[in-house]
Amino acid sequence: MDQFGLDNYLKLEAKQQPTWDSDVLLGEVKQDLATQPPLVFAGEVDTLRNRIAAASRGEGFVLQGGDCAETFADATADRIRNRIKTVLQMAVVLMYGSSLPVVKMGRMAGQFAKPRSSDTETRGEVTLPAYRGDAVNGYEFTPESRVNDPYRLMQAYNTSASTLNLIRAFTTGGFADLREVHLWNKGFTDNPANKRYESIAQDIDRAMRFMDACGIDANELKSTEFFVSHEGLLFDYERPLTRLDSRSGEPYATSGHFIWIGERTRQLDGAHVDYFSRVRNPLGVKLGPTTSKQDVLDLIDKLDPNREPGRLTFISRMGAGKIRDELPRLIEAAQESGATPLWITDPMHGNGMTTANGYKSRRFDDVMDEVMGFFEVHRSMGTHPGGLHVELTGDDVAECLGGSEQIDEETLAERYESVCDPRLNHMQSLELAFLVAEQLVETSRK
Repeated sequence: MDQFGLDNYLKLEAKQQPTWDSDVLLGEVKQDLATQPPLVFAGEVDTLRNRIAAASRGEGFVLQGGDCAETFADATADRIRNRIKTVLQMAVVLMYGSSLPVVKMGRMAGQFAKPRSSDTETRGEVTLPAYRGDAVNGYEFTPESRVNDPYRLMQAYNTSASTLNLIRAFTTGGFADLREVHLWNKGFTDNPANKRYESIAQDIDRAMRFMDACGIDANELKSTEFFVSHEGLLFDYERPLTRLDSRSGEPYATSGHFIWIGERTRQLDGAHVDYFSRVRNPLGVKLGPTTSKQDVLDLIDKLDPNREPGRLTFISRMGAGKIRDELPRLIEAAQESGATPLWITDPMHGNGMTTANGYKSRRFDDVMDEVMGFFEVHRSMGTHPGGLHVELTGDDVAECLGGSEQIDEETLAERYESVCDPRLNHMQSLELAFLVAEQLVETSRK
C-alpha cells in the first residue's frame, strides 16, 4: 500500500497526537483495526465528490452538521435519530427556499477526537491529561478516566459502525420520506421556527398529493443520501482504516466519506496535510482569520494539484467581526490558482465566549451575523456560497445564548450538556436554516 507514500507522515511533525498509556496495546489495537471492514466504501466517497463538485459550480448546497464531539454514551438510537431529523429538517427548509439540491453530511460516526490547546488540564492542585475526546480518554476529571487508553480507538470504530447502521436505516427505510415531513416535527416544543417549518411541510404535502394525482412515481422521495464526516486527527485510527480500492487500486480513508483538516493541524509541512493529500476522499480545510493568501495557494497546490472539482472544500471560521474583511482575499487567492474549491462557512468556532457563570457559549446573533457576512462577501465577488458547517444537536439543550427561545445564562446552567463546545439546539438550527434559505434566495436574484 505504501507505494502511495502513506507512511511519509511518520517523518513529519504530527500535532495533537496523544501519548498513549500502552504502546503494546496500541500496536494490538491498530492491527485489529486494520482487519475490520471499512466503515464507508469508495463508491460512496466518489459519489460525494461528485456532489461537492456540483455544489462548487453553484448547482447545490452542502449542509454539514452534528456534535462538536460525539460521545459513546450519546450514541443511542433516539439521539442519533434526533440529529438526523434536525439535519433533514434543515435540508428541507434549504431546498424549499432555494430550489437547490442539498448535500446532507453529518459530523457523525467518527467525530470522537478533538484537538486541545494544552496536553494537560489543571483543577485546583490536580493536573491530569486533557480530555481529547472519547476515542482517547474520558471526560470525567479523575486519573482513571483521563488515561489515554488505546482500546478506545476500537470502541470508536464499533460505535461509528453502529451509528452508520442507524443512519443508513433511517435514511433509506422510509424515515426520510418527504411525504412524511410533517411527522418529523412531532415531539418538540411549540416555537416560531417550528411553525414556519410546519407551513413548509404543508406546502410539500400539497405538492406530493398533486404528484400522486398526476400519476408521478414518488418512490425516489422515500430515501435520501446522507454522508458522514469528521476531523482527520488521530493517525493511529486513520492509518489502519485507509484501504486500497479494489477497482482503482487507490487509497481511501474508509473512516468517513469526508475528512477535514483543522485550523491547528493544517501546517503545509505537517503530517496531516501530507497524509490526507494521498487519499482520494474529498477533503476540507478549516481557515481562520490569520490565514494568508499564500496559505490558500500552498494548500491548493498540495491537496488539489490537479484542480479536480469536488476534491477540496475550504471551511472559513473567521468570527462575525472579521469575516467581511478577511474572506475576500482568500477567495481571490483560490481564483488566481485556477482551482474551484467549495466554500463553506463555519459560523461557530470563531464566535466562542465564556459567560459570567463560567459556561463556554456562543451568541446566536453572532452565529447569524457571520452567516450573513459569508453571503455578503460571496455576492459582492460573484462567487457561490456553497455550504454551512455547524455544530448542532437534535436535543432540547441550552448551550448557545439567544435565539427565539431567548436562552440566557441561567438557562445554560439548567440544560447544558456538551462535553466540549456549545451546540445549537433543534430550534436554533431550524432558525439558522431559514436565514440561510433566505440568503440563498437573495443570492439567486443577483
